[in-house]
Amino acid sequence: MENYQKKLDRIIDGLDGRPRLALHSCCAPCSSYVLEYLSQYFDITLFYYNPNIYPAEEYEHRLREQLRLCELLHIKTHPCAYDPKRYFDYVKGLENEPEGGARCTKCFELRLDYTAALAKQLDFPLLTTTLTISPHKNAPLINTIGEKTAEKYGITWLPGDFKKKNGYLRSIQLCKEYDIYRQNYCGCKFSIWDDSEKTE
Repeated sequence: MENYQKKLDRIIDGLDGRPRLALHSCCAPCSSYVLEYLSQYFDITLFYYNPNIYPAEEYEHRLREQLRLCELLHIKTHPCAYDPKRYFDYVKGLENEPEGGARCTKCFELRLDYTAALAKQLDFPLLTTTLTISPHKNAPLINTIGEKTAEKYGITWLPGDFKKKNGYLRSIQLCKEYDIYRQNYCGCKFSIWDDSEKTE
C-alpha cells in the first residue's frame, strides 16, 4: 500500500507550475523543514491556528518565532484567531486522556477544520499541515483527518509524513541555524512535560 510520503512525492512529480498551498503550522520548529521542502514546489501561505497552546504568553512567544521565520524565508502568512475557550470546550471531558489519545485527535480535528474552512474561503486548492514532522505525532491519523476535512470543504489534502527523509533532523539543524525557540511540550495545558522530556 502506498504510504503518505510516496503519495506526496507522486503529486509533486506530476506538478505543472506552482499551485497555491495553505499550510497549517503548529510551530516554527516544525514548519522550518516543511517550508524549506515544499516551497520548492508550491506558493505557500502559512496559517498559524493553535488555540490549544497554553498559556497565552507561550502562544505569543511561539507566534513571534513563527512570524520571524516566515519573514526570513519570505513566506506569506494569514492571521488566525487565538481562541483557547473554543479549544477547551472542544476537548471537554478528555482532560485526563494520555498524550496521543482522544484529546489529541480532537485537537487535530479542530485546528485542521478551521484552517480548511479559511483555505476554502480564500480559494486555496491545496491544504496540508506541519504536524506530521513531529516524532510524537501519529502521521496516518493526521492524514486521515486531513483528507476527511479537506473533502468536507471541497479542497485537496496534500498528504505527507515530513519526519521522513531526515525531515525531523533537518528541522533541528534549521532551528540552530535560525536560532529558533524549540518548546519542550506540545502546547496544551494537559501536555506540559518536565524539562527532562524531549522537545517537540
